[in-house]
Amino acid sequence: MALWFETALLDHGWTDRVRLTLVDGRIERVEVGVEPDRSDERHFAALPGLPNLHSHAFQRAMAGLTEVRGASDDDFWSWRELMYRFVAKIGPEQCEAIAALAYAEMLESGFTRVGEFHYLHHAPDGSRYADVAEMSGRIAVAADTAGIGLTLLPVFYAHGGFGGQAPGAAQARFINGVDGFADLVARAGAMLPSDGVIGIAPHSLRAVTPDELGALLPIAGGGPVHIHIAEQVKEVDDCIAWSGQRPVRWLLDAVPVDARWTLVHATHVDRQEVAEIVARGAVAGLCPITEANLGDGLFPASAFLDSGGALGVGSDSNVRIDAAEELRVLEYGQRLTLRGRNQLASAERPSTGARLFDAAVRGGGQSLGVETGLAAGRPADIVSLDRSDPAFEGRSGDALIDSWILGGTGIARRSRRAIASRCGA
Repeated sequence: MALWFETALLDHGWTDRVRLTLVDGRIERVEVGVEPDRSDERHFAALPGLPNLHSHAFQRAMAGLTEVRGASDDDFWSWRELMYRFVAKIGPEQCEAIAALAYAEMLESGFTRVGEFHYLHHAPDGSRYADVAEMSGRIAVAADTAGIGLTLLPVFYAHGGFGGQAPGAAQARFINGVDGFADLVARAGAMLPSDGVIGIAPHSLRAVTPDELGALLPIAGGGPVHIHIAEQVKEVDDCIAWSGQRPVRWLLDAVPVDARWTLVHATHVDRQEVAEIVARGAVAGLCPITEANLGDGLFPASAFLDSGGALGVGSDSNVRIDAAEELRVLEYGQRLTLRGRNQLASAERPSTGARLFDAAVRGGGQSLGVETGLAAGRPADIVSLDRSDPAFEGRSGDALIDSWILGGTGIARRSRRAIASRCGA
């Protein structure tokens, strides 16, 4: 199968008249400066697919159901109570159906691989399914049905608060011991398609003790390690009360955080923590739409990028699934905080959209354990911009990305993976 593009963003920059030959879900050959063959599927402009590094797929079905003010101040913690009530109603079939719909929406918006931070493991009463990885298997089937790449991150969750507090009844579906979790990860990894990646996700410092965290790391092998951290001010305060340290500081001192790690949210970090995240090579996993929806706060993305930090974006609660909007909200949040425009641009890459998109593609690929970009031998994760969108009229090069992220109404209606699924490539 071959796709021909009038222009494409390759590793070395924008290139005209590009043919990508695809075999078994990978790019076999890249030809530049060529005219289309009669059998080529013709497109306008190609971008590398954007990784979605953090998703809770099941939460897509509750989007819009938490937007009613309660009796007290609403924040993450009040939202969580509503989520617990919702999750109690989801069985394996519902989980698969909701995830398949969410993944199809991700593909339509420009995400071509998802990192599923999956903690819904057991039956509503906490009893184990006959297959310990029943729910993980449903996620794998949903991803295959939709045609999206999957990095599955089974979540280890054992406690209800810092210091090994007992979990609540509403958390029964999430709970595992270390040995049981190792079995779950092994079984879940065996369920993935050939291009799937398995990692692990200690849920948070609230849900795992120091000893458990140390015991979990060998289970990851060489795969990705993701953790929620420093998302809310209360979490930071509770961690200080427990350990005397802020959560990111505690984690960096306690375990060998490196480039395999993704620190999801890391919203409330100080300058020293930012500098050390950069030095360790870990990815900051930002979820701007969800963080805005929950009122979490704002990660210092401008300073982090300028320091050489790696970041990516995720759709998290899936209250809205829109790849461009995740990047737009990230930029606009910096503008509102720093009171200036084009905060995530740089002297070397003056296009705000292009610099941000490139960072999210590279950081997202690192986070999810895959190569990204349009080059021979890499996964055929491709997004095709829709010429009919008025935002692209008269645009070329990086202005296409700026116009999509900051001024467009949509992108292509298909990604490479959707095409592959439809054509059986």
